[in-house]
Amino acid sequence: MEVADKEEIVRRCTEMFEEIIGDITVPRNIRRSTGEVKDKLLNGDASLSVRVAAVISDLDELATNQNIPSHTRALVWNIVSQLETIAVED
Repeated sequence: MEVADKEEIVRRCTEMFEEIIGDITVPRNIRRSTGEVKDKLLNGDASLSVRVAAVISDLDELATNQNIPSHTRALVWNIVSQLETIAVED
């Protein structure tokens, strides 16, 4: 996978993170956690594949939160599926 393709996936995931963060129907703690996960993906000293693996793990935990709305859970799983394409390639 080309670097540009990986950057495009990260950009799309960032947009989906922003959608969750900006959704006032999502509980505040979920939005805060989503922001932390987004920051972890974008700002890290580790390689992209290591950051992606950590973010996938965090999103898995977030998706199992019983307070997360179903539409947000679907968006989280969409982000995970996008990020898994990066993790598998490396």
